[in-house]
Amino acid sequence: MSELLENPRAGRVKAVAALAKKDVRAETGLFLLEGPQAVREAIEYRPELLRELYVTPTAAARHGLDDAPVDTWFVTEQVLDAMADTVTPQGVVAVCQQFPTSVKDVFPDARPEARADVAETGALPGLVAILEEVRDPGNAGTIIRAADAAGADAVVLTGRSVDPYNPKVVRSTTGSLFHVPVSVGVTLVDAVERARGLGYTILAADVSGDDLPDVRADGMLDGPTVWVFGNEARGLTAEDLALVDRAVKVPIYGRAESMNLATAASVCLYESAFAQRTRSSTATD
Repeated sequence: MSELLENPRAGRVKAVAALAKKDVRAETGLFLLEGPQAVREAIEYRPELLRELYVTPTAAARHGLDDAPVDTWFVTEQVLDAMADTVTPQGVVAVCQQFPTSVKDVFPDARPEARADVAETGALPGLVAILEEVRDPGNAGTIIRAADAAGADAVVLTGRSVDPYNPKVVRSTTGSLFHVPVSVGVTLVDAVERARGLGYTILAADVSGDDLPDVRADGMLDGPTVWVFGNEARGLTAEDLALVDRAVKVPIYGRAESMNLATAASVCLYESAFAQRTRSSTATD
C-alpha cells in the first residue's frame, strides 16, 4: 500500500475516471472495474489483467483486499467517488487490461471441410451467443452473465454492439466477463459464416419465429448451437434472419406485452443447455 490518496482532482484520479469514455479505453487498452465482487473474480480468474487497485481502508479490511496481487492504493471516499462511474462503488475500484478474444479462436476454421474434422474429434464448442446491434449496456452485460451461467463457450459482440468494456456492461456481468471468452468487432455475416462452416445450428431469437418448446422438441437444440440476439427496439432485419437456420420466439403465456431482450436470451441459452445435457446424459446411459 502507498500513502493515502486524498485529492479528488489529482491526475491519477482523473486518469482512472476517464476510462468511463470509450475513446480513452480504446487508446489505453484499459477499462474500469468497480465493486468487490468483480475485483475478487478478476483476482481469482485473471489476476494478470489487473493493473491498479484503489480501495478505502474500510473496504480493504471488509473484503480482504489488504494483500491483493496488484499495485494497491488506499483512497478516501471522495477520491473513490471521483473515479467511479457508479454512485455506489462499495469502496473498491480497479483498472484492468482489456482482453478480447479473436473470433478466429471462437470459430477457428470456417472451411466447409472442417465439419468432418470436428465431427471426428468432437472438439466443437456446444453453445455460443452472438449479439448483433445490442446497444443497451445492461442487456449486453446480463446476456454475458447468463451465457456464463448456462455454460456457453463464448459470446460474440458484433461491431455494431455496445463496447463490452463499457463500465455498465462490466458491472452487469458481475465478474462473468472473466469467465467466458468475449469476441468483439466482427460482422454478423462473418461470424455466421464461420459458425456454419464448422457445422453449428444457427438460431435467431425473433418474435416472428417458431415457439421455443417446438424447436426443442424437433431436436434443433441438441447439438452445437449458435444463438443470434438482435437490437432491443428493432430486433433482427430480414437480411439478418436470412442468415440463420431458424427463427425462434419465447412464447408468452401470461399478459405481458413483451419480454426484455436479456430475459429472452437467458431462456434461450438455458433451453439449449438443458437440451444438450439431456442428450449427453442419455448417450452415456
